[in-house]
Amino acid sequence: LLSDYGESILKIIASAILEKFNRTDLMEIAYSSAKELVINATKANLKRVLYRELGLDITNPEDYEKGLTEFKGNLTEDKIMNYKPLFKKYDLPVTATFYFTKDVLNIKVKNNFPLLPIEEERIRDKFQKATSFSSLIDFFMEYGDSTEGAGMGITMVGILLDQSGINKHSFSLYSSDKYKETVAKIEIPLHEGYISKREMFQRELKEKGITPDEFRKSFTYNYKHFDKIKVD
Repeated sequence: LLSDYGESILKIIASAILEKFNRTDLMEIAYSSAKELVINATKANLKRVLYRELGLDITNPEDYEKGLTEFKGNLTEDKIMNYKPLFKKYDLPVTATFYFTKDVLNIKVKNNFPLLPIEEERIRDKFQKATSFSSLIDFFMEYGDSTEGAGMGITMVGILLDQSGINKHSFSLYSSDKYKETVAKIEIPLHEGYISKREMFQRELKEKGITPDEFRKSFTYNYKHFDKIKVD
């Protein structure tokens, strides 16, 4: 799902950033989260490739169900590697970006297509339920998805956050039909006094006395002061 080279690049980047700020204790959550999000995004790419190659319309419920068996049968590292040329053919990159300051490390993984409603629903449901379990094994035992295993990488992120004492709202998933993209982000505080974007959002809402939708239209988060490392 992710080559040895790809894993080593993620590990080197995460390690270098955390060593710079003396927070190597966060290596497991940073590296494992980045890895799981990239693997999850790669699976989403594989699904799109398979449906196109089979001549199926992934947005059609009947075609979607027809393609699931083929999709599950190709969820092995060897088979996914065989599809890498098709990822390029269909312009389906996975982009991982590390934004960081001395206060926070942000990891963003992006696909250049929006999620299907059924995919987004399953992912959000599993992430929501993940933090009530002490381990991924317990989660699989209770909520294993027999259809396609959607969102298991993101479920792992939820459990890692919970076990690390980081608020689960530090993870966000954004899918946009307008911009044709799906973005998964995780925000890892590098010191206890850090105020998350979500907390800032909630504070501003309370102070301004407006609705979340009204505030989102005017709210921008400036990444210009962040250092950035991007991996395609």
